[in-house]
Amino acid sequence: MGILETFGLSRKKKGASPISFDKKKPPKNKYVQIIKENGFKILVSLVFLSIVISFYPRTTVQDLSIKMGEPWRDDDVVAPFTFSLLKESEEIDREREEIQRLTPPIYHVDHRSAIRIENRVDSLFRNIQPVVESYAVWQIAKIENGSNVQEDSLRFVNARNQSAVGLDENGWRALLENYSEIRIAQEYDEPISNPRFIGIDIRLRLENLVEQLLRDGIINTPKDYLTTDEITVRNTRDRTERSFAAANVRDGREAREYARTQMNRSFGQDAAVTGTQMFSLVIEPNFIYREDETQARINEAISEISPTKGAVAAGQVIIRRGDIITQERYNMLQSMAFARADRKSDLEIWQMIIGESIIIIAVFLTFFMYIYLYRRSIYNSNSMFLLVFLIQVLIIISAAFLVRIENVSIWLAPIAIAPIILTIIFDSRVGLMTTLTLAVFAGLMYGNNFEFIVATIVACSMGVYSVRDIKNRSQFYLFTPALVFGSYILVLFGFTLTKVGAWNALLENGMYLAGNAIGIWLTYPLILLIEKTFKVTTDVTLLELSDTNQPILKRMMTEAPGSFHHSLQVANMTEAAAAAINANPLLARVGALYHDIGKLQKPSYFIENQHGRNEHEELKPRMSALIIKEHVSAGVKIAEELELPDDIINFIRTHHGTSLIEFFYKNAKNNTKNEQEIQEEDFRYDGPIPNTKETGILLLADGIEAASRT
Repeated sequence: MGILETFGLSRKKKGASPISFDKKKPPKNKYVQIIKENGFKILVSLVFLSIVISFYPRTTVQDLSIKMGEPWRDDDVVAPFTFSLLKESEEIDREREEIQRLTPPIYHVDHRSAIRIENRVDSLFRNIQPVVESYAVWQIAKIENGSNVQEDSLRFVNARNQSAVGLDENGWRALLENYSEIRIAQEYDEPISNPRFIGIDIRLRLENLVEQLLRDGIINTPKDYLTTDEITVRNTRDRTERSFAAANVRDGREAREYARTQMNRSFGQDAAVTGTQMFSLVIEPNFIYREDETQARINEAISEISPTKGAVAAGQVIIRRGDIITQERYNMLQSMAFARADRKSDLEIWQMIIGESIIIIAVFLTFFMYIYLYRRSIYNSNSMFLLVFLIQVLIIISAAFLVRIENVSIWLAPIAIAPIILTIIFDSRVGLMTTLTLAVFAGLMYGNNFEFIVATIVACSMGVYSVRDIKNRSQFYLFTPALVFGSYILVLFGFTLTKVGAWNALLENGMYLAGNAIGIWLTYPLILLIEKTFKVTTDVTLLELSDTNQPILKRMMTEAPGSFHHSLQVANMTEAAAAAINANPLLARVGALYHDIGKLQKPSYFIENQHGRNEHEELKPRMSALIIKEHVSAGVKIAEELELPDDIINFIRTHHGTSLIEFFYKNAKNNTKNEQEIQEEDFRYDGPIPNTKETGILLLADGIEAASRT
């Protein structure tokens, strides 16, 4: 049987027309037919153009072609009209910082704090009374040497533990000793110099201190955080707002320190300690900071900052040819550009939009025609066509957002991600065309920046070259980012040498380019997401599958070693043949490695795994053929369970095509008296036949290897 029959094709009889076409009448409306066939592509193209045009910056983007420190190469610039001079961004930032620093924080008076403190004081002394009383009873019992001294001692300890008064031993000392001294004197009618309980004096002093401090104000934030000499205090009950000197109010730490000083002046050491501890237990701030109201006042003041300072009169010379662009001249040029944009009429605005749209459409058509003429496989697949433009539009959107963020360099735009991804999915030529397209789009978006366009084309092209043949993951994380970064730096270094005083800009842009290069690390997870979403198989996945340590391949090593060795031999042959005819060698090799995994179901029925005993000697030829055929469907089932890519499953499904299992077919015919009973279809594989160059090579290599081994 010839090769044509192997692929399911048959030779035509002599005299028959080798090729025949069904002649169809041309459609009534050719353009309607084109729209029906290409409607999805037209929709994707229109959406892509709409997004790019809508995200294209208008008048809010500074002219990035103007560089400070360079000579002015155009004609003299004269102010065509009087316009306001814009403040520099640094100047506005300083004013904002000044407002934030000098705006007094706003506090609200908490009128219930005094009531809560009073309640705490009442509760404190209510809980102290049974403790000092039980202590006095214990001391009297000790003097009398009564039998209940131990019980009185335990009663005192229990009363103090249950009192929930947060005094330590030093805090209790003055209260206990003073009260027991008074009670002992009363018990034995002894004279005493001061029969008044010290706790009463401490309470009176405590209440006076609280009243004084609340009147001055206790804030609930540390004073170290205050950046102003005043605070604003709002009394919502009286509907008043007053300014307090920050030096006259106290925070919690200062209030406790003031109370300690006053207690030391009023009492002895032990009583002062007790009074200070009591103060700490009951005090709380009565001026409560309101962050929302403070920020609202700051925002209001910031909104009133004037964006301009002075003006430039009509006819004033702004810069002459050859003058160095200083910060002052740069600011005047930018102010004139913004003023001119504000003075544009509707006609001028639409004229600008139409002009930008024409440029964008022209660039788009260049890429579109390349896909249509030279990458027809991408054009004919709706999913691949969508993928190409989806990746590009995401990069364009990110670049458009970056240019709108102040103080963020355009060199942070991750342009290289798109061509690298498309190179890995398709090939380097698609990646290079994507590089040119995105570089021009972004360069126009960034103020017709020629320097950016050149550097992006060089750096992204080098990134494309670096992933043309993916070998391992380190290319994503080390080699490719380093190559892109180095290419950007090299081009910028060249431009820097042509300018005067541009070294600072090179160093500053280098930091952003480092971030740009690190952004390439996103390529690997994005490719995995794209593979799952669009059902594509990239070299990244193929490299992972080519590792013979994959569990299914290790199973073959141990359970079907002959089949595994056969697969390795076929993989080597297939890879070499694919490389010779410009097919995909890596895809061909991986497909060959997995093409016989179905033999794991019954490995002993295949000759390469047999050692002496042949399982087929006990079976009829038709049953043997059925088992042999079954390894194809079993392999497909195993591959689907392992979630192998469809491209690999295609190798398994087609690696025998519809070829004849000739050995068992001849045995069946030789062992029957009626050859008419033997149907050739029972001994043929179910197919389908190979449908790609790589699967066709595998079919041939599989047969050749098996024949050479036999």
